[in-house]
Amino acid sequence: MDYKAYIANRIKVEGVPSEEIALAIAVPPDTSLGDYALPCFKFAKALRKPPVKIAEELAASYVTDEVIAEVSAVNGYLNFKVSRKGLAQDVLMRIQNENTRYGSSDMGGGKVICIDYSSINIAKPFHIGHLSTTVLGGSLYRIFNFLGYKAVGINHLGDYGTQFGKLISAYKRWGNEQLVEQGGIRALNELYVRFHREAEAKPELDDEARAYFKKIEEGDEECLALFEWFKALTLKDVERIYKLLDIHFDSYAGESFYQDKMAPVVDELREKELLIESRGAQIVDLEAYGMPPCIILKSDGTSLYATRDMAAAIYRKNTYDFEKCLYVVAYQQNLHFKQFFKVLELMGKEWAKDLVHVAYGMVSLEEGAMSTRKGNVVFLEDVIAKCIEKAGSILEEKNPNLENKEEVATKVGVGAVIFGALYNNKIKDITFSYEKALNFDGETSVYVQYTCARAASVLAKAKEAGVAYAQAEIVEPNAQEFELMKALADFPDAVVSAAKNYEPSMIARFAVDAAQKFNKFYIDCKIMQAEPQLRAYRLRLTEAALTALTNALALLGIGVVEKM
Repeated sequence: MDYKAYIANRIKVEGVPSEEIALAIAVPPDTSLGDYALPCFKFAKALRKPPVKIAEELAASYVTDEVIAEVSAVNGYLNFKVSRKGLAQDVLMRIQNENTRYGSSDMGGGKVICIDYSSINIAKPFHIGHLSTTVLGGSLYRIFNFLGYKAVGINHLGDYGTQFGKLISAYKRWGNEQLVEQGGIRALNELYVRFHREAEAKPELDDEARAYFKKIEEGDEECLALFEWFKALTLKDVERIYKLLDIHFDSYAGESFYQDKMAPVVDELREKELLIESRGAQIVDLEAYGMPPCIILKSDGTSLYATRDMAAAIYRKNTYDFEKCLYVVAYQQNLHFKQFFKVLELMGKEWAKDLVHVAYGMVSLEEGAMSTRKGNVVFLEDVIAKCIEKAGSILEEKNPNLENKEEVATKVGVGAVIFGALYNNKIKDITFSYEKALNFDGETSVYVQYTCARAASVLAKAKEAGVAYAQAEIVEPNAQEFELMKALADFPDAVVSAAKNYEPSMIARFAVDAAQKFNKFYIDCKIMQAEPQLRAYRLRLTEAALTALTNALALLGIGVVEKM
């Protein structure tokens, strides 16, 4: 049940719709006062009464029932206590009936949400800096599908630009087929780094690189073949990482795909008299909107990111007719997105309002910053491998007889990497720590996975003992059971909030909170040792907790294990 909506529909505040009342209802920090609270301060002006008086009048008129057992007015707040048994009945029945779909809905109605994420650069390493865009975008992809939308995952490949001329120059000077085939993207990265090192002493190499890129644009067979080879090697290399992270895409249309789609955009800008010349370049003046000009064409006539991104946005609207188009890109690109969104708006694209920059903070290791050009990069694959290795060592120490140890270590290690990037608010910069990420007692995926394994172990023992609990009678919950029930009841709201705010951390925090509540219940309440009726009821609650936690981790891209 949506308790906030239920309460709001039974409260009448003159001139205030029930939807607005529902939004104002919150969970009070001191739950001894109530399970939900409505602050009445915002109604004082409209009703011309003090908040304390409003709360008292609303409390006097509210009729309690089998859902809301008690209502009280305290210092301008209207507090509600839900029926413990009613909540238990509602939560356990819903989770049991919906199972893997618990927390889902059809609110999306099949509307399309395009999500541009990961967007790797061809022939450049998939490093730790790509972690956030990849797992944040992947989680949003799952969340929107879970809510009935049709998510379209787009990997907008960085496969256009002078860097490919640099790579061809480096390859022809210092590389060979065997070296690159054996070394893959790391060999290509070494050639790229060497080019920049050599170009510092020989600036003419940059001219050579520009010439090679021009050949690519002109369709030179040899240069195009090398470019396509580099692209295939890159995609083969990163596919291993995407498989580990369970990341999927519906489109790999990158920058080069829009090469022939930019001219109509430039023409339209000219027709609408938005394009002006400045120092030889073609720009859209955005001074009136507090922004520097958006450069559309450089003085030599070549395009920029903005030109290609506008062409891509128009193509996506025409192809998918999206409800929203999300760009999961670091906050350093804030200005870029504001500029080209504004230019599309000035072109008369009313759907420009549906373009959203989902900005996030940077991820780094404790070792410090990186630079692809200088060669000091930390490969994401290495970070994942190290986490899996460390997880394996911890599991060996804690449970040397564990079956499928490698499979469990992989799920634990990969989960730690993903959760480390998703637990905090997305805009925060993150310094990834192996020790913190693999802490069994902290706010980590390992803690949640261990909780799931603990619940699964209890259920396995019940099965071995032949204990049936699916139809167990629901009794009045005690304090620990009730706190766990309330936490589980919050999951559908957490999913919707995560979608509305583009913030998977809300689901991650739900998972930790629910896991903490389950562990308190597990420690304080006997389950298998309880008398038969109570045992069956608590097993049913244990199964509900496992289902909700499994669904939450799945939306983050993290698997659960039965034993740890």
